[in-house]
Amino acid sequence: MEYDAYETIKFEKADGVATLTIDRPKVLNALNSDVVRELTDAFIKISIDEDVKAVVLTGGGQKAFVAGADISEMADYNATQGVRFASNGQGLFNIIEGCAKPVVAAVNGFALGGGTEIAMACDFIYASEKAKFGQPEINLGINPGFGGTQRLPRLVGKSMAKELILTGDIIDAAEALRIGLVNKVFAPEALMEEAMKTAKKMASKGAIALKLCKECVDQGLNVDLQSGLVMERNAFGVLCATEDKKEGMTAFLEKRPPKFSGR
Repeated sequence: MEYDAYETIKFEKADGVATLTIDRPKVLNALNSDVVRELTDAFIKISIDEDVKAVVLTGGGQKAFVAGADISEMADYNATQGVRFASNGQGLFNIIEGCAKPVVAAVNGFALGGGTEIAMACDFIYASEKAKFGQPEINLGINPGFGGTQRLPRLVGKSMAKELILTGDIIDAAEALRIGLVNKVFAPEALMEEAMKTAKKMASKGAIALKLCKECVDQGLNVDLQSGLVMERNAFGVLCATEDKKEGMTAFLEKRPPKFSGR
């Protein structure tokens, strides 16, 4: 799989893990149309790249993951341009959320507005002790447009999400952990090591099982319990017909690590 020579992001691939770094540190990695376009291209290719089993998404520099959308680009938008920009951002985040490979957000600094939103589109968030989260769009006279009004309440509950969105307050990593927005918090120097460790652990699993486990959780949250259980048992049946299932159970009985092939 060949990837483009990106200008706003860095792409690296090693040991089954793709690392994507939003690389505009001078503007705190603010999301503009170029970043959205290049990330969309990268994630579409990652989804069909058999060498990639898991993904880590982070921000360049020491200060920010993504400090928000690029206000200088948005300042003169009319209604039509605003809808188009939000649609493009939501499209990217839907691709990230629906990626067949698990995606870890490694939040190393400010994750405000679109930064919190893109992190929430990942499967889970690891944060630096220096990370800051928030949806401060209300302070600009606008609403979160990249999914914040929808994903945040699904993660932290309606009341907490409303408080954050309606006040524009910014919270630290400890508070984000307390309310369930992030999974774990690490010292800044340990963040990428821990994110990569988890990504490599997931990359060692069977690719089909990873994909179907993700789908069962994500789709199951949008249906009633019994419908979700139907999804789960159907996925279980599909996986019972894979080579990975045979290898995994054989390896267990033989007391050795499994060697999954993704088939």
